Formats: sequence, structure tokens, C-alpha cells
Amino acid sequence: MRVHVVADVHGNVDALARAGVGADALLVLGDLIDFVNYYDHSAGILGSVFGSAAVHRFAQLRCDGAPGEASAFVRELWTRLPDPREVVRRAVMEQYERLFAVLPSPTYATPGNVDLPELWPQFVRAGVHVLDGQTVEIGGLRCGFVGGGLLPDRVVPRHDPVFRSYLRTPAQYAVALSALGRVDMLCSHIPPAVPELLYDVRARRPEIGSEQLLVVIRKDQPRVALFGHVHQPLAQRVRVGRTECVNVGHFQRTGAPHVLRW
Repeated sequence: MRVHVVADVHGNVDALARAGVGADALLVLGDLIDFVNYYDHSAGILGSVFGSAAVHRFAQLRCDGAPGEASAFVRELWTRLPDPREVVRRAVMEQYERLFAVLPSPTYATPGNVDLPELWPQFVRAGVHVLDGQTVEIGGLRCGFVGGGLLPDRVVPRHDPVFRSYLRTPAQYAVALSALGRVDMLCSHIPPAVPELLYDVRARRPEIGSEQLLVVIRKDQPRVALFGHVHQPLAQRVRVGRTECVNVGHFQRTGAPHVLRW
């Protein structure tokens, strides 16, 4: 059995169209949308709407600005448009139409934090399976999928933002994770809360990972835990007991899937 795994596609349609070549199945672990392109500031939704200078400033603030400064800058940008939510919705729909059209059969996908999973049913077709808090058998292995990102504990998301990231509270995430039961392969968008897996060496800060994922890995010892989310991790692989925890790579940039064989 040969399975290819990608995460953090962020609009790379051409590479996604090739991602399943030679594989018996393709796994997609979220973040299909290219919202902010940190490598080409004229691309992505923010770049196409406001231009590269605005994205350059946002990237600076996200790395070096005071807490909340980058978010405040983006909120000010959106006030310049009469209907920013509709602008974003149209752009996301256009990206999803192109991305889902190139997915091979079978594909097993779970959403990331930079996704709008409520829109996915409009694009799903035969052979493309969306799983979130669900399991499926692939090549004789029980594979569990849990999508989305994680809100910091006791943080309440803002109401009706222009783009609502797919974020769960720790309690909501725990419910989705517990629905999986014991699995051989644990697939998520975010990593377990292992410091080396969370720290992004380019952004120079840790991302948020899941303590619940780490508890499940320690308790159940699946063969492998696969995830993305952290684009330039300090460590791509960490072993927790018998479980190999693997960041499958920033697919937007590498264009190369992670390959599993059994």
C-alpha cells in the first residue's frame, strides 16, 4: 500500500494535481486556501484585494509587531470595502472550485484552520471523502481524522469577522478526538503539543498544538501521527513512545507529498 499525504496546500493547484500520482490514496490534512501568501505578497486573497504592500506590512507586524497589531491592521483594511465578507466568500469559492477539481480518487481530506469546511459539501464528489472526527479503513489500517485549529484556553472568538478561521475550543477538540477511538494512523491539521514540533523557525514563535492529541498518542500509541500547520518546524519528526509524529511538510512550497508504504 502506498499513500501520499499533504498539508498546507494554500492554493498550489498545480502541485495538488500531481500529488496522488503513483499512490493508492491521497490524504489532505487541511489549509487548502491561500489567504495570505508570505512568499508572493501579490498572491493570495489578501494580496489580490489590497496589493503586495499591504501584505508586506501585515507580514512584518505578524513577526515583529505588538500582540494584536497585525489583526488590527487587517481589520482596518477590510473597512475600506463595502462588503468584505462577500469579497472573501467569492475568492474562497473560486479557490475551492479549482482545488477540489484536481483531487484524485480516493482522497481523504480534513479541514485546517485556514479553511471554511461549511463550504466543502458544495465541491465534494465521488471518491473524495471529508472526515472530521471520523475514521476510515485504508489498506487495512484504521485511520482517524480531526480537523481545524485550536483556540487558546478561555479565548472567545470574535463574532462575525470577515473570515472566520476554523478554530475549536479545547473542549470541542477533545470531543472530536474522542469520537475516533483507537486508531492505527492519527491524522490532524495541528501537531500534538511537543515543543520541537510547534516552534516555527522562520516566524520565530511557537504555534498552538494540542495537548489532547499528545495524551491520545501516549495512551494509544498509534503507528504514526500525521499533521501540518507549522510551516518551518524546528523538528519535522519526533517519536513519542512507539508513535512516529511527522509534520508532512509545507506543501505549498515543497510541492512534494509525504509518502507512506505498508
